[in-house]
Amino acid sequence: MRTATVTSTHDTFRQTVRVGRHVLVADEEVAAGGGDAGIAPHEWILAGLGACTSMTIKMYAVRKGWPLDSVQVKVAGDHRDGAFVLTRSVLLRGELTEEQRERLLEIANKCPVHRSLTGPIRIETALTDDETSASVGSRQTE
Repeated sequence: MRTATVTSTHDTFRQTVRVGRHVLVADEEVAAGGGDAGIAPHEWILAGLGACTSMTIKMYAVRKGWPLDSVQVKVAGDHRDGAFVLTRSVLLRGELTEEQRERLLEIANKCPVHRSLTGPIRIETALTDDETSASVGSRQTE
């Protein structure tokens, strides 16, 4: 997996995000004090889960030779009762049987990002001297 490098800009919330050859922008909405130049950090989680879900379902259907024309995944997020709650809805287009549709719903729950988000997550944080140096200090959170 490629490393994401995030660099602050002159704006309060706007960040330049580099992954491989891709350059993206993260920001907060105007209502939250940002410039809305890109999606907010929690929205990246929603997009990642949605993209992975759609890719996993499509790959499975292609492998099985099922008549799935397209997949649309919508993911919403909300902070409720001390938890970040993700709500995912999956629209399957194609002449699928009810059994195929049910199986594809099961497959949605097996996408790698879903598994990462529902499994143990460990974040190891370290300070560095510069872009190429080794870690100076480390703190681990779960």
